[in-house]
Amino acid sequence: MDAGIVAGRFRDKSILITGSTGFLGKMLVEKILRIQPEVRKLYLLVRAPDAAAAEERILTEIVGKGLFDVLREQHGEGFHSFIKEKICPLAGDVMHENFGLGRTEILQLSQVVDIIVNGAATTNFMERYDVALATNTAGIMHLCQFAKQCDNLRMLLHVSTAYVSGEQAGLLLEKPFQFGEALRQSYHLDIEAELQLVDRMKSIHRMESSGDNNLEKIAMKKLGIKRAKHFGWPNTYVLTKAMGEMLLQHLGRDLPVVIIRPSMITSTLHDPMPGWIEGTRTVDAMFVAYNNQTLPCFIADGNIIFDLIPGDMVVSAMMVAINSHWNEQAQVIYHVTSAHQNPLPCSLMEIFMYNYFHKNPRTTKDGKVITNKAVLLFKKFSYFQAYMFLRYKVPLEMMHALLRGSYSKKYNNLNRGYNFLMTVAKLFDDTNLRKLWKATAMDKNDASVFNFDPKCINWSSYLVNTHIPAAIKYANESKEKTGSA
Repeated sequence: MDAGIVAGRFRDKSILITGSTGFLGKMLVEKILRIQPEVRKLYLLVRAPDAAAAEERILTEIVGKGLFDVLREQHGEGFHSFIKEKICPLAGDVMHENFGLGRTEILQLSQVVDIIVNGAATTNFMERYDVALATNTAGIMHLCQFAKQCDNLRMLLHVSTAYVSGEQAGLLLEKPFQFGEALRQSYHLDIEAELQLVDRMKSIHRMESSGDNNLEKIAMKKLGIKRAKHFGWPNTYVLTKAMGEMLLQHLGRDLPVVIIRPSMITSTLHDPMPGWIEGTRTVDAMFVAYNNQTLPCFIADGNIIFDLIPGDMVVSAMMVAINSHWNEQAQVIYHVTSAHQNPLPCSLMEIFMYNYFHKNPRTTKDGKVITNKAVLLFKKFSYFQAYMFLRYKVPLEMMHALLRGSYSKKYNNLNRGYNFLMTVAKLFDDTNLRKLWKATAMDKNDASVFNFDPKCINWSSYLVNTHIPAAIKYANESKEKTGSA
């Protein structure tokens, strides 16, 4: 089937993609190759010591995944030769100037690239401040430096997150940050000063700790959270992503830029197959906890909504936005979200979880059904917040202060779950996204191949029949691989 106008945009184009080993990155690579096999070349920048190691990572961590089964079937025996022809591995990292590539290599790349998609990021809420700044913030400086060398560049698309809004309440608009803007009133965020602070603190710490890397790691994590709270963000991840946006809007003001801000990304709705997932996404920790009977409580407040968006819809919105803003010397922001058009109340989420686990109960080794325990429900979000803080946040911080080392991973996992449960009460404006979909829907082929209309999601069917089973299956497979009980 002819994929329409959008797919045609990618014909004979050379595209640099960073973050291609990530969840969205893999899906973007697969979709471009599947709907537009006449794309000229995909340059995939991956962390690796050399080109051979980069190619190995691509073959095992991207192309070797089940996500590519449809494409693999389409090409049959010619699949590997097709991949070799279309994908060029680059061993490098956005945290380095020129991505760590040689002069000749970066020059050649700048002469052929038409599109840059920046998906490289560290998404750990509790990441070391130096690491998060290097990738999520300084990486944008290196990206813009390279983009300005590209004579043929027609689009730079950057993947951010809707949660750069921090803990602000109300309707959150699709608007850019002002350079140096902090969420905390009357505070100014000096990005250069933050980069210098990290360098200074690392130097001081190395002198005082005799090169103890573990102590430095702890200090950098504490510094990230401290600085995030100081400027009004809840964690290191969203602070450094916000700073990255500021730099892109400042340094890339003469470039054709689109910023995509997805909400909580979940498994694929349809494309290329339903329920493809990798990693335990933020919301999935809740489903896994419910399955393991470790979910302590839940919100039954119908006024509080979840904002989930299937990964294939995010990728479709990215590709349509590239086409729609081709070579426009402007910067546009899209909230790729669902809650404004197709809200999912917490009260319904609890019902859907119950329905799934009632139909698919856990069993003992001899086949006996394990009865699920009742989950404590709060009808008011304010009650839930107070309970979570006193029952979990305070003990979590005590555990973090007293029990480090082997307990740090456990703390990070628990804290990530806590942070997720405390960020559900958000409503993102999606005016730009709705306009983009309205224009897309005018072409039947594009509307079918690049569907990102959140109104078409049947939450009951998607969660009960597709996403929850996919999340549980992935969690169980991960346990088996690691040998966890």
